[in-house]
Amino acid sequence: MELGLGYAVLAAFVWGGYLFGLKQYFEGYPATTLTVCVNAFAIAFYLPVTLRALSNGAGSALAGLGALDVGVVALTVCATAGAFVLFLYAIAEGDVSYVTPINKIVPALVVPIEVLALGEVLTPLQLLGVVVATSAIYVANYRAGGLLDPFRRIARSRPAQLALLSAALYAVSDVGKRVALQELAIPTALWVPVLLSGILLVLLVPAVRERPDAMRADLPKFAVAGAFVATGEHVTSLAFSLVPASVASPIINTQAILVVLLGGVVLGEEHFRVRVAAAVLAVGGVTLIAV
Repeated sequence: MELGLGYAVLAAFVWGGYLFGLKQYFEGYPATTLTVCVNAFAIAFYLPVTLRALSNGAGSALAGLGALDVGVVALTVCATAGAFVLFLYAIAEGDVSYVTPINKIVPALVVPIEVLALGEVLTPLQLLGVVVATSAIYVANYRAGGLLDPFRRIARSRPAQLALLSAALYAVSDVGKRVALQELAIPTALWVPVLLSGILLVLLVPAVRERPDAMRADLPKFAVAGAFVATGEHVTSLAFSLVPASVASPIINTQAILVVLLGGVVLGEEHFRVRVAAAVLAVGGVTLIAV
């Protein structure tokens, strides 16, 4: 358990830095093109790990999967691809320090999915955590005015709507990762390239259609982003292979605080204090869920 928690903390820092970098260095790129190019580099960086695992006989884990198991993997891949693309659309239209606290209520959605699908038991403390994490959405949209104004702002805000839909898909993705890595016992060294390659294939056609002409000059930046993704997916998968999704997901999603701080300090985004408060609520809620 302790090792899994350590991997989850490391994943939070890796993903936090990566998400900030997307806003800072890749603005203007189509979401599908950006995802496919970054994943291609990530797969290349991760290839030595995959080849070593295959040489040690890890491929037998995939050969033994049944039709239902393959369906779980496919659903996880599609949910992850959809969640990430929607998140990119959200930060393209809104501040990263606004979108991230809303998007990172994922664990509040993971818990009920695990309860319904996997028979996990929801404790009163976890239920309180769901309420606290969800309140981050309200705080992120709070400005001076009436108590109902944040709800009206959410209803009118396309970035908020995209972030919420992305969070729902990420919740499905996180539970799917837990099932793939624990119940199906797919080795991490094979799961990472399967996930990244699946996302690449799902988004390949629209990515080719939307490809910008000036991509070649930015290939070094894509390579760095790919290294972040390869590292992030590896440590995330290690975390999900060792602890339940309802524990790993809250810790990994503490990346929200790092992203909000970077967005406010480096990018000078507005309403910094309110968004820090929202991020703290999101992290506090998911911490209660993990207890």
